[in-house]
Amino acid sequence: MLITMLQVALGGAIGSAARFAAGVAIARGFGAGGFPLGVLTVNILGSFLMGAFVVFLGQRGLTALNPFLMTGLLGGFTTFSAFSLETLTLVERGALGQAGLYVGLSVAGSLLAIAAGVCAMRSVLA
Repeated sequence: MLITMLQVALGGAIGSAARFAAGVAIARGFGAGGFPLGVLTVNILGSFLMGAFVVFLGQRGLTALNPFLMTGLLGGFTTFSAFSLETLTLVERGALGQAGLYVGLSVAGSLLAIAAGVCAMRSVLA
Protein backbone atom coordinates (compact mmCIF):
# COMPACT_ATOMS: atom_id res chain seq x y z
CA MET A 1 0.00 0.00 0.00
CA LEU A 2 2.84 2.41 0.79
CA ILE A 3 4.38 1.91 -2.66
CA THR A 4 1.01 2.63 -4.28
CA MET A 5 0.61 5.79 -2.19
CA LEU A 6 4.07 6.93 -3.25
CA GLN A 7 3.19 6.30 -6.91
CA VAL A 8 0.04 8.39 -6.55
CA ALA A 9 1.96 11.14 -4.75
CA LEU A 10 4.73 11.27 -7.35
CA GLY A 11 2.26 11.26 -10.23
CA GLY A 12 0.18 13.94 -8.51
CA ALA A 13 3.20 16.17 -8.01
CA ILE A 14 4.20 15.86 -11.66
CA GLY A 15 0.62 16.36 -12.87
CA SER A 16 0.02 19.40 -10.67
CA ALA A 17 3.26 21.02 -11.81
CA ALA A 18 2.32 20.32 -15.42
CA ARG A 19 -1.13 21.87 -14.87
CA PHE A 20 0.46 24.99 -13.41
CA ALA A 21 2.93 25.25 -16.28
CA ALA A 22 0.20 24.74 -18.88
CA GLY A 23 -2.01 27.36 -17.22
CA VAL A 24 0.81 29.91 -17.19
CA ALA A 25 1.75 29.15 -20.80
CA ILE A 26 -1.86 29.41 -21.99
CA ALA A 27 -2.43 32.66 -20.11
CA ARG A 28 0.75 34.17 -21.55
CA GLY A 29 0.05 32.91 -25.04
CA PHE A 30 -3.63 33.66 -25.34
CA GLY A 31 -4.67 35.80 -22.42
CA ALA A 32 -8.28 35.07 -21.64
CA GLY A 33 -9.73 38.18 -20.12
CA GLY A 34 -10.53 36.43 -16.86
CA PHE A 35 -11.94 33.30 -18.52
CA PRO A 36 -10.30 30.13 -17.07
CA LEU A 37 -8.93 28.97 -20.43
CA GLY A 38 -5.98 27.15 -18.84
CA VAL A 39 -8.18 25.03 -16.57
CA LEU A 40 -10.62 24.36 -19.39
CA THR A 41 -7.79 23.27 -21.67
CA VAL A 42 -6.14 20.91 -19.17
CA ASN A 43 -9.49 19.42 -18.18
CA ILE A 44 -10.37 18.59 -21.78
CA LEU A 45 -6.86 17.36 -22.64
CA GLY A 46 -6.60 15.37 -19.42
CA SER A 47 -10.01 13.79 -19.94
CA PHE A 48 -8.95 12.74 -23.44
CA LEU A 49 -5.71 11.29 -22.09
CA MET A 50 -7.54 9.47 -19.30
CA GLY A 51 -9.86 7.88 -21.85
CA ALA A 52 -6.96 6.84 -24.04
CA PHE A 53 -4.88 5.51 -21.15
CA VAL A 54 -7.72 3.55 -19.54
CA VAL A 55 -8.18 1.59 -22.78
CA PHE A 56 -4.47 1.27 -23.58
CA LEU A 57 -3.43 0.15 -20.09
CA GLY A 58 -6.37 -2.25 -19.84
CA GLN A 59 -5.70 -3.89 -23.19
CA ARG A 60 -1.97 -4.18 -22.56
CA GLY A 61 -2.38 -5.58 -19.06
CA LEU A 62 -0.61 -2.57 -17.58
CA THR A 63 -3.25 -1.62 -15.02
CA ALA A 64 -0.54 -1.62 -12.34
CA LEU A 65 0.36 1.81 -13.75
CA ASN A 66 -3.10 3.18 -12.90
CA PRO A 67 -2.15 4.63 -9.51
CA PHE A 68 0.75 6.61 -10.98
CA LEU A 69 -0.75 7.60 -14.35
CA MET A 70 -4.49 7.81 -13.78
CA THR A 71 -4.98 8.76 -10.15
CA GLY A 72 -1.70 10.60 -9.68
CA LEU A 73 -0.50 12.21 -12.90
CA LEU A 74 -3.83 12.86 -14.63
CA GLY A 75 -5.65 13.44 -11.34
CA GLY A 76 -3.08 16.09 -10.49
CA PHE A 77 -3.02 17.49 -14.03
CA THR A 78 -6.76 17.96 -14.33
CA THR A 79 -9.56 18.92 -12.08
CA PHE A 80 -12.05 16.93 -14.12
CA SER A 81 -10.71 13.70 -15.63
CA ALA A 82 -11.68 11.33 -12.80
CA PHE A 83 -15.20 12.79 -12.79
CA SER A 84 -15.37 12.31 -16.56
CA LEU A 85 -14.19 8.69 -16.31
CA GLU A 86 -16.69 7.82 -13.59
CA THR A 87 -19.51 9.38 -15.62
CA LEU A 88 -18.53 7.51 -18.78
CA THR A 89 -18.27 4.25 -16.82
CA LEU A 90 -21.85 4.70 -15.60
CA VAL A 91 -23.03 5.50 -19.15
CA GLU A 92 -21.26 2.46 -20.59
CA ARG A 93 -22.89 0.26 -17.95
CA GLY A 94 -26.24 1.55 -19.14
CA ALA A 95 -26.87 3.40 -15.89
CA LEU A 96 -27.96 6.60 -17.62
CA GLY A 97 -30.11 7.74 -14.72
CA GLN A 98 -27.25 7.27 -12.28
CA ALA A 99 -24.86 9.05 -14.66
CA GLY A 100 -27.22 12.02 -14.93
CA LEU A 101 -27.71 12.08 -11.18
CA TYR A 102 -23.95 11.88 -10.63
CA VAL A 103 -23.29 14.77 -13.03
CA GLY A 104 -26.06 16.91 -11.56
CA LEU A 105 -25.14 16.23 -7.96
CA SER A 106 -21.42 16.66 -8.64
CA VAL A 107 -21.79 20.01 -10.38
CA ALA A 108 -24.57 21.46 -8.24
CA GLY A 109 -23.20 19.98 -5.02
CA SER A 110 -19.70 21.25 -5.68
CA LEU A 111 -20.94 24.74 -6.57
CA LEU A 112 -23.13 24.84 -3.47
CA ALA A 113 -20.30 23.51 -1.31
CA ILE A 114 -17.79 26.08 -2.51
CA ALA A 115 -20.34 28.85 -1.98
CA ALA A 116 -21.05 27.53 1.53
CA GLY A 117 -17.34 27.33 2.30
CA VAL A 118 -16.79 30.89 1.10
CA CYS A 119 -19.75 32.16 3.13
CA ALA A 120 -18.71 30.25 6.24
CA MET A 121 -15.15 31.53 6.14
CA ARG A 122 -16.22 35.08 5.36
CA SER A 123 -18.51 35.04 8.40
CA VAL A 124 -15.73 33.66 10.60
CA LEU A 125 -13.21 36.22 9.39
CA ALA A 126 -15.60 39.20 9.37
